[in-house]
Amino acid sequence: MAPHPVTQAIIDFSAGALGGTACVLSGQPFDTTKVKMQTFPTMYRGFIHCFISTFRQVGVRGLYRGATPALIANISENAVLFLSYGLCQDVVRFVSRMDKRAELSDIQKASAGSLASIFSSMAICPTELVKCRLQAMHEMEASGKIASGQRSTVWTVVKTVLKTNGPLGFYQGLSSTMVREIPGYFCFFGAYELCRSKFAQYMGTDKDGIGILPLMFSGGFGGACLWMVVYPIDCVKSRIQVYSLAGRQEGFMKTFMGILRTEGFITLYSGLTPTMIRTFPANGALFLAYEFSRKFMMETVGA
Repeated sequence: MAPHPVTQAIIDFSAGALGGTACVLSGQPFDTTKVKMQTFPTMYRGFIHCFISTFRQVGVRGLYRGATPALIANISENAVLFLSYGLCQDVVRFVSRMDKRAELSDIQKASAGSLASIFSSMAICPTELVKCRLQAMHEMEASGKIASGQRSTVWTVVKTVLKTNGPLGFYQGLSSTMVREIPGYFCFFGAYELCRSKFAQYMGTDKDGIGILPLMFSGGFGGACLWMVVYPIDCVKSRIQVYSLAGRQEGFMKTFMGILRTEGFITLYSGLTPTMIRTFPANGALFLAYEFSRKFMMETVGA
């Protein structure tokens, strides 16, 4: 028996939050390296140099810089994303004139994920702005873009945004976040569901019975497809959110064209290596936590 819609929404929200927590804890050092390389591509020779330099300068704590807003960002994003994902699947069924209990195809689930990302963008943009600024604070000081010796905590960054730009300042980079999320999550959910379907077909079982490793691989594969498609957009978003700390930053198109003119197309892929390394453990952990916690809660309520 299907649970009450409110119960179903709470289950999807909670499972998404647990998935987001698992994603951050397993992938934060690689995300920190990614942001540093995106915003200051000429400062580091590559992933290993950036990783080791950060470790030498500020230790393990530096690799987890921005972990608090990252946790808030991922918990809020994935909670809203998976809550909206469940609701958007109902929208896809309605538009396709399908029964409410009918199983969607992989493409239809990808479409539902893409639609759900519009809502998750609103949740993630403020916390991701704080996270990116914290992660690149050392480089901003070293490059002379801001005065050195400033305290860099979540609260000081929040106060600076409120003082200089007001509440709407937290939504700097929102347009690039949405441009990233909508196609990105179509690829993310589409690749994840397709990969699970192939594993189920090969193993002669249903999607829920493929086991832990195929499930984690499917999550990682979905994440890899997402980043391969949207990485240049994410690079522009990081520039806007970090550089706006030093003053007014241009919008998405002007920032994008500025990078192309002055630094070249390849700069838009700075930091791709740690991102692709991160995507399998982080997104594998995300879907593992989501699927198992959701299954447990659904069984608990008798669904």
